[in-house]
Amino acid sequence: MRFVVQILTNGLAIFLADYLLPGLVFTGNILTLLIAGLILGLINFFLRPVLKLISAPLIALTLGFFSIAINMGLLRLLDYLVPELTIAGLETYFWGTIIISAVNIFVGLTVKKRI
Repeated sequence: MRFVVQILTNGLAIFLADYLLPGLVFTGNILTLLIAGLILGLINFFLRPVLKLISAPLIALTLGFFSIAINMGLLRLLDYLVPELTIAGLETYFWGTIIISAVNIFVGLTVKKRI
């Protein structure tokens, strides 16, 4: 059940980032948006823990700010894997990461109370 909520949350976050950021363009339909949410969920499930473990000293040295760089890299991977998603510029990657993380945190805090 949580993974389905995570897919829907990722899809919502990508849609919101598309709406708010002019450099992030998603041209697909709702099914493609859900597939992009699934891919982002799989990337976050499999790759992010490994990358955070490998770069733990750097994350500690930068007081956690290197986590943003990791998430930006994972968003770049999503951009590469989903042809309907186009992200232009480093600033758009940064703000896209912030928006997607904020939506995931907000939904995670509100849904955990109900599930």
